[in-house]
This record gives sequence, C-alpha cells and structure tokens, in this order.
Amino acid sequence: MLVLGIESSCDETGVALYDTDHGLLAHQLHTQIAMHAEYGGVVPELASRDHIRRLTPLTQACLQEANKTLKDLDAIAYTQGPGLGGALLAGASFANALAFALNKPVIPVHHLEGHMLSPLLSEHKPAFPFVALLVSGGHTQFMAVRNIGDYVLLGESIDDAAGEAFDKTAKLLGLPYPGGAKLSELAKLGQPGAFSFPRPMLHSHDLNMSFSGLKTAVLTAVNKIKNDNHLTDALPEQTRNDICLEFQNAVVDVLSAKARQALQQTGYRQLVVAGGVGANWQLRQTLSQLPGIQTFFPPMAYCTDNGAMIAFAGAMHLALAQPAGSFNVRPRWPLSDIVH
Repeated sequence: MLVLGIESSCDETGVALYDTDHGLLAHQLHTQIAMHAEYGGVVPELASRDHIRRLTPLTQACLQEANKTLKDLDAIAYTQGPGLGGALLAGASFANALAFALNKPVIPVHHLEGHMLSPLLSEHKPAFPFVALLVSGGHTQFMAVRNIGDYVLLGESIDDAAGEAFDKTAKLLGLPYPGGAKLSELAKLGQPGAFSFPRPMLHSHDLNMSFSGLKTAVLTAVNKIKNDNHLTDALPEQTRNDICLEFQNAVVDVLSAKARQALQQTGYRQLVVAGGVGANWQLRQTLSQLPGIQTFFPPMAYCTDNGAMIAFAGAMHLALAQPAGSFNVRPRWPLSDIVH
C-alpha cells in the first residue's frame, strides 16, 4: 500500500511517500527558517501562506522521485494536530481535497505519534515494546509504546518543553533564531564548572519534568553578570558559552535521569528518542551510554518535522484497517486522546 504523507504543523512543509512493502520511497522537505529569522520566531500567518505555496510542488517532486503518479496512491495521511491552526488547515485542505478527487481514504495523524514512530524508519530499529522520549519545542513526554496505537503516557513536562526552554534561553543570550541548535553548538566551547544551574524535579519520584525554572535561573545569572560588570550589551563570548554548556548539562541530566526511571518502571530495555531535541549531540551521547539499554534515534533528517513520519504512521493505521478520517484539524489535540 502506497501512502502520501503531508506535514504542515508549524514551520516545515514535509511531503513523503511510504510503501508498506518497499519502505520510504521519497521525501521532500521545505523549511521556513530563513523567512521567520527576520522576526525572531515563527509568524503563524506567514507559515500558513508558505505551506500553501509549497505543498503542490513538493508533492510533484515526491511523485517524480519515486516514479509514481497520483493514481498509484492508496491513501493520503496528514497531520491533524497539534500545531498552528492555519498551518494545519493548509495541510488538511490539501490532503482532503486530493483524497476526494482520487476517491482514496484520508488518514489523520497525531503529530507526536508520527515523531514517536519515526525511529522505525531507520535500518536499526526497535521492536515493541519500548519507552519513547518525545522531546521537541512543543512537547517533552515519556511514553510506554506497546504496539502501534497502544501507548501509555508515563510523564511529561508541566510547563515549558525542553526545546522551548532551549529556544527561550538562546534568545535571552542574544543568539539568532532558531537559537536552540546554536546554543548546543556553543556549549561545546564552554568551560565545565563555570556555572551551576538547578535540575528541576530531578528527585520528584515521578516522570514529570519542569524546565521553566531552569530558564529563569539562566536569566537571573545573566542579569547579575551584566549588573556586576556594568554591561549594557552582549555577554563576553566565553561567559555565554559557559552558560550554554551548564544549561545543556542541566537539561540532559534531567532527561537522562527520568529516562532511567521510565525504563526501570516499565522493565523495558529499549529507549526511543524522537523530536527535534533528539538531534542534540550531548543528549544522544548520554542516552546512548545507558548501561544494559538499547537506544534508538530516528535518522537526523527525520528529527525535525517531516512528511516521512506522517506517511509511515498513516501506513501503519491503514494496515490495521482503522476507519478513514474526515476534514478536521486539532491545534490543541491532547496526546491523552490517543493513549490508553
């Protein structure tokens, strides 16, 4: 079965073709980073309009890459939520119109389920069951994944997601958008021990997390340095790099500790890490070294939002003969709606 996947939840337009017999056939992605950089963050209206411009040419490029036509499709999957309302509507409208014209089923996919299953696109992939750490700009959650569609929420961030904390901290340090990735690179230049930041909820005895206070601790440190040294401009480069390192250390310490706890709680020996922050070099390094645990990451190309994960998740639902969906978007779709 050949499934076309459409992803348009935020600032990346992704289109992909997944075949249940032959795997991923084609993958096209357009990022809006350059467009939003001028504003220091995502502008929803601009994002929506750009998705509309990109969907048709990206779909055509996918079909050409795979040497397929629209008539070869068995279904169209799209991100129904969560995400920016207008951006989701762009993808949903395109997917539903195409499905109607071709008389094919349309499959709505939860964005986080797409991320959670994305490591299954890799050659080195996990077997069920496993613990999944979803870590991105909008969500940080631990899930017990027992099979396709069989998920249990173990814990989540009660305020800022880890990726959101990365981006906000980068912004207060004066780093350009998107700041999270830049912060991670500058952390490589930091001096260990120069700062000490809290590890929120590290010993909370549950799998919930909090990163808002960590971000505030960085802000407090930055303000103190500027006041003590009468600085009106940016921090000295080395000081900034030292803060980047300690901030990243704090986030990784919390995530790795909670990951060990989730694995102990479930008894599972496999950990999947997915979402944009899953590309962070230090997080990958630390979680790959957990003793007695196999750790899986999606290919780097599929850490950020992409159509491949939506096409794959849609194909899995199609294989389970789940009912086709309808035209609808869910900007605030709780993950609890798809868990048991």
